[in-house]
Amino acid sequence: MKLRLEHIKKVFFIGIGGIGMSALARYFNYRGCSVFGYDRLESGLTKKMQEEGMKISYGDKVENIPIAFNKPTKESLVVYTPAVSQNTHIISELKRRGFDMYKRSAVLGLISQNKFTIAIAGTHGKTTTSTLTAHILRYAGVECSAFLGGISTNYGSNAWFSETDVMVVEADEYDRSFLSLRPDIAVITSMEADHLDIYNDYNELVSSFKQFLARGKPGNKRIIKAGLPIKGEISYGIDDESADVKAKDIEVKKGSFYFTYQDDLGEAKQIYLAMPGYHNVENALAAISVAKLLNIDMKTITDALSSFRGVKRRFEYVVKNQNHIYIDDYAHHPEEVKSFLNSVKKMYPKKFLTVVFQPHLYSRTQDFADDFATALALADKLLLLEIYPARELPIEGVTSDWLLEKVKVQQKEVLSNESVLDRIAVEKPELIVTMGAGNIDRLVEPIKKLLIGNE
Repeated sequence: MKLRLEHIKKVFFIGIGGIGMSALARYFNYRGCSVFGYDRLESGLTKKMQEEGMKISYGDKVENIPIAFNKPTKESLVVYTPAVSQNTHIISELKRRGFDMYKRSAVLGLISQNKFTIAIAGTHGKTTTSTLTAHILRYAGVECSAFLGGISTNYGSNAWFSETDVMVVEADEYDRSFLSLRPDIAVITSMEADHLDIYNDYNELVSSFKQFLARGKPGNKRIIKAGLPIKGEISYGIDDESADVKAKDIEVKKGSFYFTYQDDLGEAKQIYLAMPGYHNVENALAAISVAKLLNIDMKTITDALSSFRGVKRRFEYVVKNQNHIYIDDYAHHPEEVKSFLNSVKKMYPKKFLTVVFQPHLYSRTQDFADDFATALALADKLLLLEIYPARELPIEGVTSDWLLEKVKVQQKEVLSNESVLDRIAVEKPELIVTMGAGNIDRLVEPIKKLLIGNE
């Protein structure tokens, strides 16, 4: 049965709590479809989606399949994420009933095929860059739909929709999902070795990014970070004379970033970026480049940059007062960890830095153990949580204790999620960061309460 979006009236999302799946679920909810979902555990995001009218069940039980999905019809659609095992009872039963199973990426590709698609890819930086790009467009009055990989602080959502043909989408390289897209403007922010459980080696990852670019529509434009093994029409970078677009004279003033933007048409000085981090200056260059391709003037762009409040869990200040600085970040790849910690240390050079890090995936920890050790050595004190397995089974010998031995920091230890709270309650660190892509986000509010107390 060929999938036609105009026929769809009811959708069942398997793994609806994922950040990409939830954006897609919100799209169908916006269209007036009946949206159902399954996830393993309840979260703040799934609660919010239930408030928005979606019906969500928890637990891998056949009885959690909605009655509306007893048998396939042209009005029904089942969407799954590769993060959910194909061996779940729900998926097995739906297949037995004759349902076609569509990957999230395939449905997203179908939605975007007749849109002017701005697709932003990269092993890191894509969430911030896509959210900032969509924010600039919206600020400039260029109505667009956005499918994002994080919660925009400005809008409190990872998705918004418009009846126009412009669409900003985060293009995910995991499981080669971005190969379902055909961009009009393609951005690549980074290409570090990652997802080696999917790609055999770095060369295969590079090949996949090349295929992504090759899928661009006729006349498409490609914006590529300078120094990557792929070229496009526009390159960008910090203090890189080979780049077409560059940031210079970066200054940190009271935790805020200012920089000079330069391209072949001239300069714009003292641009204020409300979201801190050297890596975010680089992300801003990519977003500015997209906006200029759409003929948005520089004054509007710089005003939008100064009003951008960032993305949840991307260099997010949780506590910022005279006694404590607490920043939370999604960093889970060694390059992200290094970049984030370098920015924190340059912003607060005189403060003692306590780092709480949760490794994500056994395979990633094994593949990049030495790189993680180097990056985490930027901490003054390291509190390492157990590895978050996500979709994986344990790998013999790959543990947080094994990783900790490699990190050259004097004050370091492995703690459980519960015991790290006990430690913070006693020590009340003046500068603390939490990092990771697992369930470490559930510690954010408890840590905040421990630090601010009755302040």
